[in-house]
Amino acid sequence: MKLSIAATLTYGFGGATQIIAAIEAARSPDQAILSEELSIAPGAALIHDEDPATGERRFRAALSGQVEIRYNAIVDNGMRAPLSSSARQHDWSELPRDVLPYLLPSRFCPSDEFMRFAQREFRMVQGGGARVLSVLDWLHTHLDYVHGVSHALTTAEQTFIDRAGVCRDFTHLGIALTRALNIPARAVSAYALDLDPPDFHAVYEVFLDGRWWLVDPTRLAPVEGLVRIASGRDAADIAFLTSEYNCQCLNQSITVVRLYDEADQQAA
Repeated sequence: MKLSIAATLTYGFGGATQIIAAIEAARSPDQAILSEELSIAPGAALIHDEDPATGERRFRAALSGQVEIRYNAIVDNGMRAPLSSSARQHDWSELPRDVLPYLLPSRFCPSDEFMRFAQREFRMVQGGGARVLSVLDWLHTHLDYVHGVSHALTTAEQTFIDRAGVCRDFTHLGIALTRALNIPARAVSAYALDLDPPDFHAVYEVFLDGRWWLVDPTRLAPVEGLVRIASGRDAADIAFLTSEYNCQCLNQSITVVRLYDEADQQAA
């Protein structure tokens, strides 16, 4: 699937403020960046950082006053496969070293607190992929997507109690339950097709059968309509803007549109 992404972020900074931004699409085997443009007005010197392991990209800068950040890209996800129920769960001894941190509890995903519940609820499900799909079914059945129930400090424990939240809350609880089943899981920030209203989206990935699989615990966007930006242990690692001092978001606009080529139109 080919997607056109347009993001405009306008911020107000009281004085010279150092920031780290993660808004560019990651370079990964299942999403090809066909074209892109990043601009900042007024202009600023940027330091670009790219993680060779994940393909995610961030930039650093010192900004002041009112600043507008624009990012436009066309990304082709090809035929991204959804998680298979037959995807194999690895023994820990088989896992790559860089995957091991995603087995452990983190700030917003205290998976150790969910081990008894997860083992009791999902112990009869055989196979790694099937277990993760059962977790996603459980989230869909037991959580309501509701704005205003949670806040920036809400953890998976609180979401489990409230049984409601937004995408980051679904993701944190999904990660906690998945790790409690001894399956590596990491948070992912993404652009998402069909999201209403359009916004940055939080989903997660699981490591099964030798690779990472994208899943959307909210079921608001198709997996082929997701464009990875950044990944990490939880939301603390994937914020699209981190600043050393407080700043004000004055405006945010995000659009994700599917582009149809001639072959798509003929198939339709």
